[in-house]
Amino acid sequence: MMRRTITPTGEESPFGAEELLVTKTDVKGRITYANDAFLRVSGFTAREVIGAPHSIIRHPRMPRCVFKLLWDTILGGDEIFAYVLNMAKNGDHYWVFAHVTPTFGEKKQIIGFHSNRRKPEPNRVSHIEPLYDRLYAEEKRLNSNNEGMLRAAAILAGAYHERGLEYDEFVFSL
Repeated sequence: MMRRTITPTGEESPFGAEELLVTKTDVKGRITYANDAFLRVSGFTAREVIGAPHSIIRHPRMPRCVFKLLWDTILGGDEIFAYVLNMAKNGDHYWVFAHVTPTFGEKKQIIGFHSNRRKPEPNRVSHIEPLYDRLYAEEKRLNSNNEGMLRAAAILAGAYHERGLEYDEFVFSL
């Protein structure tokens, strides 16, 4: 599948607090399943997303360091909760509170990932959005993508360590 450039609209892609957006991926992050709620909110069809990288819904202002933390965690066999800013096919955005878990095979090896996402409460987004803006700005400030991501990751870690929390505790404290 060829990736098109989509321009963010600044409009929110609505979905209800009772809805659950679900996807499953293989170990490389290619979508193997997407529920109807995910398809509706993202604006993609099943045909467009099955086999596509999950990054098809990545909003360009979403800090890369958050995805690095997510991937490091799930590849290590652990679950993670994270606030994520996604982008629909038409450029509209939507915030989610994601719970991502590895799926294990018979021999306890990771064979894929499962993500359940809910609409976060607006007050939670108002707490995380300024931090994500700061992380994104740090990533873009440096000429090196990798160095920018590492510096932003240090800022993220500082945000929860200065409160005496680990990442999971920080996410649930917002």
